[in-house]
Amino acid sequence: MGKKRNKKTFVWRPKPKSRTPPAEMRNWLDLPRDVTVSILSRLRPVEILESAQMVCMAWRIICKDPLMWRTIDMANDGEDDDMFYNLDAVCRHAVDRSCGRLVDINIEHFGDEDLLEYITDSCGGIRRLGLVGCYRISRVGLGKAASKLTLLEELEIYECNLSRTSLEMVGRSCPLLKSFKLNRPEFSDYGISGFAAYDGFDDWNDDENGDESNDDENGDENGGSVIDSFGKDDEALAIAGTMNGLHHLQLFGNRLTNDGLRKILDCCPHLESLDLRNCFNLDLKGALGKRCAERIKQLRLPNDSIDDYEFRTAPCDYGFYNDSEDFDCDDDYPYDFNGYYSDDSDFYDDFTKIRFSDLF
Repeated sequence: MGKKRNKKTFVWRPKPKSRTPPAEMRNWLDLPRDVTVSILSRLRPVEILESAQMVCMAWRIICKDPLMWRTIDMANDGEDDDMFYNLDAVCRHAVDRSCGRLVDINIEHFGDEDLLEYITDSCGGIRRLGLVGCYRISRVGLGKAASKLTLLEELEIYECNLSRTSLEMVGRSCPLLKSFKLNRPEFSDYGISGFAAYDGFDDWNDDENGDESNDDENGDENGGSVIDSFGKDDEALAIAGTMNGLHHLQLFGNRLTNDGLRKILDCCPHLESLDLRNCFNLDLKGALGKRCAERIKQLRLPNDSIDDYEFRTAPCDYGFYNDSEDFDCDDDYPYDFNGYYSDDSDFYDDFTKIRFSDLF
C-alpha cells in the first residue's frame, strides 16, 4: 500500500495593506504671513486679545499690527456670555491698536458717549459706523460725534436714541454719506421708542448744544406731550433736508407718511435702493408707489417679507397678560437663578475677565 498523503489546508488571509508613512504634522507657523493675517482677522476683538495673541510670538506681532485693526466689529447679542468681558475697555484697546487707521467700527449693546467721543477723537478717518442697541448714547452725544466724522460714508443705527436735530447734525457733518440705515425692532405710531423715556438713556430737555432748557419734564413749552408732538415725518424730513447724496436708505419700522417719503424722493436724486419694510403708515397703491417702482432699482415695500432682516423684530400688537393663564416661572427658567450669580459660584473664572497685564 502506498503512503497516505497529507491534505494541505488553505486558509484565506486578507492581503496586508501597504503601509504608508504617517502624514507629516503641519506647523501653523509655516503658513505665509498673509494667510495667517486673513485667518486671525476673522476673529472678534475679544478672541484676539484673550486668546489668539497669546499663542506664540509670531501671532502676537501680527495681532499688534495696526492694519489688523482697520475694522473693529464688537458684535454681540447682548447676552451674559458677552457681558462677562469689559467690552468698553476691549473696544478702547482695539482703537488704540489701530493707531488712527480705523475705517470701520460696529458697536452693539454697550458703550456710552465717552466711548464714542474717544473713538472719534482717536480716529478721524472712519468711513463706516454701526450702532446697535446703544441706549446710553444720547441724541446730543451722537450729534457731537458726527461733527468729527467728516469722511463717513455708511451709517447704521438700530434701537438708539435719536431726534430730528441729531439726524440733521449727522447729515450736515457727513457730506460723503452714501448709505443710511435707521431701523427699529417694531413699528410704533408713537415715534420715539420707549427706551428714550428713561433717565440715563436720553434727555428730552437737552437742546442741540447740550444745555438744559426750562421745559416741563414730560411736555413741551406749550404744555403738550413731547412724544405726541413728535411728527411722524420728522426723521424723513431730516434725511431729505441734509442727506441729499444718499444712494441706499433703509427705514425699517419707521412711521413716516406719504408726505415724508415724497420729500425724500424729491431731495435724494441718487437713491438706488430703498427699504420700507414695516413702515405701515405708507399707502403705495397710487402714484407714489408707481413713482418708487419706476425710479428705485431695489425697492422693499412695507409688507414684504422680513425673513432676511438681520435684526430681531417684535410683533406689532401689544397684548396684556391674562391672569387666567397658567404661568410658572420654574417651567421657563429651570436653573436656580438665585444662586447662579452668587458670590460663591465658581462660574466666574479668571478667563471671563479681560486681563490687562496680558494685553501689553
